[in-house]
Amino acid sequence: MKQEQSNLKLGLAPGTLVFTGIQKMQNVVMELIQYNEDRLLVHKATSISDAIARIDSFDGVSWLNIDGLHDLAVVEEISGYLGMHKLSKEDITSVNQRPKLEEYEDHLQISLRMISKAGGEFEQVSFVVKERLLVSFQEQSGDTFSHVRKRLGDPKAPIRRKGIDYLLYTLVDSIVDYYFVLLEDFGDQISEIETELLESPSKETLNMIYHCRKRMQEIRKNIYPMRELCSRLEKLGEPIVSANMNIYFRDLYDHILRAVDGIEGYRDTVSGLLDLYMNSISNKMNEIMKVLTIIATIFIPLTFIAGVYGMNFDNMPELHFPNAYFYALGSMVLIFLGMLWFFKRKKWL
Repeated sequence: MKQEQSNLKLGLAPGTLVFTGIQKMQNVVMELIQYNEDRLLVHKATSISDAIARIDSFDGVSWLNIDGLHDLAVVEEISGYLGMHKLSKEDITSVNQRPKLEEYEDHLQISLRMISKAGGEFEQVSFVVKERLLVSFQEQSGDTFSHVRKRLGDPKAPIRRKGIDYLLYTLVDSIVDYYFVLLEDFGDQISEIETELLESPSKETLNMIYHCRKRMQEIRKNIYPMRELCSRLEKLGEPIVSANMNIYFRDLYDHILRAVDGIEGYRDTVSGLLDLYMNSISNKMNEIMKVLTIIATIFIPLTFIAGVYGMNFDNMPELHFPNAYFYALGSMVLIFLGMLWFFKRKKWL
């Protein structure tokens, strides 16, 4: 399906708007949050023109969140208001972008991967930041920004007294925080697989290992480029980012480095799971072969006795003893018990 969606752009001129994702909601939903130190306004915008009118008339920070990228007319209209380059507009609707940051004269554009709360999958979110306005573009409703909205509702929260750069930091930091939640859940899954490998490895366990490897590749592909993005955020300057914000973006960079270190650790662990599986299967096979070998060794002398006295020769004196049958069985039992005692003494059983 992803291959089919990507083929939609073949042969088109650079900057042509094409939504390369899958439509995940019926209608576009726009939420406008405006705030300053004294008040907070939340609107469900009915159109881009309605949102623009409210933005132009408000003296404070405005955050316009747009859910749904399939309506290209909406993206085109708000992009025109922001004065975005045609290649930047294309990046917003091409939802398989590598995390990136583009710096322009009067605005900043960021594309990164956010963990969707519905199933823990990655989806693209884009930010366009101007002097007092931040516009976020998402594929569908449901994001990781609920804590940010809650903090905006508190008149005493520091975010209410800061500018657009602090809002950008808060949103990106919220996305990065959920990376750690994802990695923690992934670590729990690895621990369960390790326990199963040591206790009772099976083909299902092997399938789980391959699933983990595939999932780790996906996580690494989506999070690893965030190092470069956060590093560039730390080095941004006026007019979008004020000098006193560098410490916040530096802390954000430290967070993403921790996440990358965690990914590398889990990557090595996942690579070792297959070796652990093979070792567990080998050990299990060795135990089985050990038991079968002991059983075969015990029955070798018993088979020899039964084979000797199973020959039909006339000149076999033991065949004519009155209790020869019981003597033969008794000898077999004694040999059987003696070998069991020998194996236990050697701690082979």
